[in-house]
Amino acid sequence: MAGTAEEIRVGRRTVRVSSPDKPYFPERGLTKLDVVRYFLAVGDGILRALRDRPTMLERWPRGVFEGATIATRQDNRGDAFYQKRVPAGAPDWVGTAHITFPSGRTADEVAPGELAVVIWAVNLGTLRFHPWPVTRADVERPDQLRIDLDPLPAVGFDQVVPVAHEVRAFLDELGLVGYPKTTGGRGLHVYVSIEPRWSFGDCRRAVLALGREMQRRRPDLVTTTWWREQRDRPVFVDYNQMARDHTMTSAYSIRPSPAALVSAPLHWTELDDARPEDFDVTTMPARFAEHGDPHAGLDERRFSLEPLLDLADREGLAAPPER
Repeated sequence: MAGTAEEIRVGRRTVRVSSPDKPYFPERGLTKLDVVRYFLAVGDGILRALRDRPTMLERWPRGVFEGATIATRQDNRGDAFYQKRVPAGAPDWVGTAHITFPSGRTADEVAPGELAVVIWAVNLGTLRFHPWPVTRADVERPDQLRIDLDPLPAVGFDQVVPVAHEVRAFLDELGLVGYPKTTGGRGLHVYVSIEPRWSFGDCRRAVLALGREMQRRRPDLVTTTWWREQRDRPVFVDYNQMARDHTMTSAYSIRPSPAALVSAPLHWTELDDARPEDFDVTTMPARFAEHGDPHAGLDERRFSLEPLLDLADREGLAAPPER
């Protein structure tokens, strides 16, 4: 039995958690209430990652179990689904942002302004949050540059780490500061706070320029070739993640796999010793309580995109086509 509902006080709100005993990660013995408690434990971190950002919800209302699948555009059957529009019946304190998709269609997406909104979404089965790199103050101009280091299948985390170090070295040369995090899988993300002055196309061009520089510096490891079947090196710098309506898993989101791994913000000094499997729903709360959020300083200083755009100009790089 899933059990009766519980009411949890989150700031000035009371959030109802239905079926708190429902198994969410049965192989780990974790229930829906365990997941709620996890997000409460890392509350400052998850809210920092999502605050006022239009956010797609990845909902697993039946939990994660063997054979579970997520619905796609091609096949809308599945045990889980992505929700771009704010769910019907949302409380009036759930903030939203009005955004425009590449197709020209529009929608109001959840834009959390307080931790209670996160916990409300978790009660709906949300395990991963996918925020845009913009805030509702200006949904047309990204304020984060997001660098996705995406390993090919069968490529280990240990091959991604040296690429991340090369990214950091290059950012340092340009006077930019990056913040790394695991994806919850074998990849790494690096975030740079930027002034919200440039378009999505400019940001994609900037990441492509960075990727080409990584390709020159580490030709043994890095590719910027878009088509997967044509990639002949293990780590792809996915510049298209900066396209409109392309999002990346937020820090502290939970990967929907039996191990319940999470996307973990890191200090650069931790990178060589870290492993994705070190960070899960059971270990992250203690880490957060002891060390806080390594991304706490992410929004303290915003940088100009001009150094990367100047490089793109010198290389003659146009904005990549939408994918």
